[in-house]
Amino acid sequence: MLLDGEAWQAKFAVFQREAWRLETLPQYLMPQEEEEFAAFKAGARIDPHAVSNEYTDRLRRQAADGRSQGRVHIVTRPLSDYLRFEFSHYYAPHSLAGEQIRILDVTNRVNPLEGVQDFWIFDRAEVVLMNYHPDGRQINRTVHEGAVAQFTEYQRIAVADSVPFEEYVKGIDL
Repeated sequence: MLLDGEAWQAKFAVFQREAWRLETLPQYLMPQEEEEFAAFKAGARIDPHAVSNEYTDRLRRQAADGRSQGRVHIVTRPLSDYLRFEFSHYYAPHSLAGEQIRILDVTNRVNPLEGVQDFWIFDRAEVVLMNYHPDGRQINRTVHEGAVAQFTEYQRIAVADSVPFEEYVKGIDL
């Protein structure tokens, strides 16, 4: 089943305990980010402490309600321009707002999740597969119709083998 629009947004309003994502790509080509990404590549930077928008406000409300949102992003070095942009413009302010972001760097090691696609898992009960072209353009989102046990195992591996975002970016010029 395809998932878009209000039905997709509702997933973040109705989860009870946890929304969690695995990210596997070095870039995500999102049309709404084009101008901001170009400005970043031209040298523009933001203060993550000053970011307040609908997304960060939702993260703060979720955290205050005892609901967690997190992710692990699998990366290799050198970091792509897009990852540096994502880290500074999204991960830094989102982490400050309460999202539990972790990085799994597989530069000099075997990727324990090789071949696993991007997904969200809600309350360890429902999985939404994030479908992308190899260059990071989103195709669609689909609700996974099977068992979720394999996805909770992917989550366990990703969290166990990763480090907190704040630890990973210490000393990195974003």
